[in-house]
Amino acid sequence: MADVLVLSFSPIASDARVLKQVDLLAAEHRVTTCGYGPAPHGVVEHLEIPPSAASVALNGRLITARAYLPAYAALPAVAAARRLLRPRMGDFDLVLANDVETVPLGLWLRPRAGVHADLHEYSPRLHEESPAWRRRIAPFYRWLCRRFVRKADSVTTVGEGLARAYREELEIEADVVVNAAPFAELAPTPLADDGVLRLVHSGAALRNRHLEVLLDAVASSAGVTLDLLLMPNDPAYIDELRGREVPGVRVLDPVPYAELVRTLNHYDLGVHVLPPVNFNNANALPNKVFDYVQARLGLVVGPTPEMAQLATAHGVGVVTEDFTAGALAATLARLTPERVRELKAASHVAARELSAETAVQGWARAIDALLERTT
Repeated sequence: MADVLVLSFSPIASDARVLKQVDLLAAEHRVTTCGYGPAPHGVVEHLEIPPSAASVALNGRLITARAYLPAYAALPAVAAARRLLRPRMGDFDLVLANDVETVPLGLWLRPRAGVHADLHEYSPRLHEESPAWRRRIAPFYRWLCRRFVRKADSVTTVGEGLARAYREELEIEADVVVNAAPFAELAPTPLADDGVLRLVHSGAALRNRHLEVLLDAVASSAGVTLDLLLMPNDPAYIDELRGREVPGVRVLDPVPYAELVRTLNHYDLGVHVLPPVNFNNANALPNKVFDYVQARLGLVVGPTPEMAQLATAHGVGVVTEDFTAGALAATLARLTPERVRELKAASHVAARELSAETAVQGWARAIDALLERTT
């Protein structure tokens, strides 16, 4: 049994990907977490970064001067985590560091078996749609990756496109652990008696996801409804979506992640048409598509390569021609009740293979390999 630190600049108790790491590791090891908010279930200790320090906002003066090491050290979350972790130097066999900002801290702790970095995005191109971000911030993230992430003992990321970019642009070899949801003991629900298809979209309310495309498609479609279960990332954007007052569309509050899949199970189709406004969007394979599969829904996705490949390879979904409302409306118009039942049944068949229990074995293999070096 090893002493493992899971480090994440996120509210770990509600971070679906990091919770899967905690659950996996706590089954065999003593797990300490360091991050925002309350302790997740199953850990021996939680080091809470205070809300006043819950920020990774960069110092503009230091970034402009390309003083990247002082800029990193000045991040409020980094400074707070260092204070919490300094007394624990030498206590850990392994650190699982989430996203590039935590990797330097993991290396600083010098865990006996090493550091595993789990990268949730391709950080150097995170907001590349902004010229100012590309010019000022992207070089900092490339520096973090080259200076620190390359020194991690093993690396994973969320999709093949991101892994390829880390390898080709930064010479970082990363395996893939997809954002799969835990297996759910559910069955597909029958279609509504009135023939109306019940669409759902769950996730963050971010403007660069252009959720208005979904509303416009429903506005021009017959026999469909859409519920949006949105996190309050941008309350003004949520108000704008609600203000459109599209018949058949409801903008609802999110449900706790533990209840999400069972809530989604009452719908027919999970929809995610994500315009490729930046590299990460263009290469997305998000947790919501796996939530939809566990909820035994059919998928309707845009032609984002990895989402489209999952939908077609497993027969669980259909792919729109492009990312416009017209293409989505045309796809919905072609769906017969029989076809929707087929998609939902295919999700039922694929649910075990596309579950977190299968996906997390990628972390288990990497971590076991590191821990074996100390035995």
